[in-house]
Amino acid sequence: MGWRAAIEVVLIVAGFAANLIVLPRDLTSDSSLRFAELSRLLTEHTLSPQRFSLVGPIFASPLWFLGQVNQSSAWWCLRYNAVLLGLGMLVFYLLLRNRLDRSLLRQFFILLIFASMLTQQLTDFDGEIFSALAVMIGALLVAAWRGKAGWPLIVAGVVNAPASLLGVGIMALERVVQTRRLRYLIPPVVAIALVGLEDWIRRGNPLDSGYHGFLGNVGFRTVMPYSGLPGFSYPLFFGLLSILFSFGKGLVFYMPGLFLPVRKRLLALGAAGGEMLAAYRLWIGFLIGMVLVYSRWWAWYSGWYWGPRFFLLGSMVACFVLAVIVRRPSDLLVANVIYLAVLLLSFWVGIDGALFGQNSLTQVCTANNFALEAFCHYTPEFSALWRPFVVNEPLSLSQVIYLSLSLLACLYISLPLLRRLAGQTTAQLVRLRSWYAELAWHI
Repeated sequence: MGWRAAIEVVLIVAGFAANLIVLPRDLTSDSSLRFAELSRLLTEHTLSPQRFSLVGPIFASPLWFLGQVNQSSAWWCLRYNAVLLGLGMLVFYLLLRNRLDRSLLRQFFILLIFASMLTQQLTDFDGEIFSALAVMIGALLVAAWRGKAGWPLIVAGVVNAPASLLGVGIMALERVVQTRRLRYLIPPVVAIALVGLEDWIRRGNPLDSGYHGFLGNVGFRTVMPYSGLPGFSYPLFFGLLSILFSFGKGLVFYMPGLFLPVRKRLLALGAAGGEMLAAYRLWIGFLIGMVLVYSRWWAWYSGWYWGPRFFLLGSMVACFVLAVIVRRPSDLLVANVIYLAVLLLSFWVGIDGALFGQNSLTQVCTANNFALEAFCHYTPEFSALWRPFVVNEPLSLSQVIYLSLSLLACLYISLPLLRRLAGQTTAQLVRLRSWYAELAWHI
């Protein structure tokens, strides 16, 4: 193992350990409902009509039982998502270690741990990580012509998050267009059937998602013109604008790498380039489907939660894009400046999610039945991502240690870009000096 590989492995292990040891964990909001439903199933052997799928949480059962003899079930389940990520990265590595540069994979993992929304999501028991990993790995297998293993993973991820049914439909259509084979329409049908089956078992109706008439399925009425309406009542146009560009929840801020061009770089990866491009298209197709669905949902902003958690898969894809780009900086100075800015913003997203979250916003944004919640969605001063620049939030010693580790990871990943930028800037200054020296000045 070379020194670069050693540094990367140390950063991966240290980042994982820091997240598990340093960052606080708590069952909040939706995660507490998922945990309560899992506990009910494992203790009373019954199911409630609660609206969240049990497909993802059921795999946490071994940890739940472990908590019966050590610590507590809640303590272990709060580490479930970290276990999932660790297993997911291992699968990624085993699938691609002989097809892609292993350093690229390690840098991808570093970005996942330090420069994505995962820094916050790993501290909870929510279901987005299960779905995102299942779909990403499944799409990778499908692109590598291992659909018998890939599609079941994708379907499992979709059943865990039924709002992503349109996403799997787009993935299937993309494969139909690419291969001219109609058999790829089967997985979306299977996913729809399984979603309906779980609804039927738990609520007696395959068309009852659990949201109809559910207390809390309607937001509070505020100054916002479409607030207080149920279901898919939000205008598509405004939903798209909000999901993509709002200061508090916008994908362009929380996963900026997602918007960088990467096609040529993927094709340049060698023999696996075509497969990676195919997987990338499947990932993006799935994400587009989710954005279209949630743009109409009244709670497009994912409720009182840090960041656009519904679209966690996009944050993970953005990390892969950045890992590919950073290894091959552009020949253009301006492009590399943009890449560096996106990389730094991505690391800030990870730092903000891990250390600050929404700690200083609760009293403002939830007061008086969330009367001012829109401030946290649309204004930079009250958005979770930018709030630390407005108010002083002291850090504990453990948080300072985590911050220092994040900055070290950022510096290491940025080095190829910084070296190329230094060379390009020097060359540009030399050209400017030569041009200035050649000017003929006359009085």
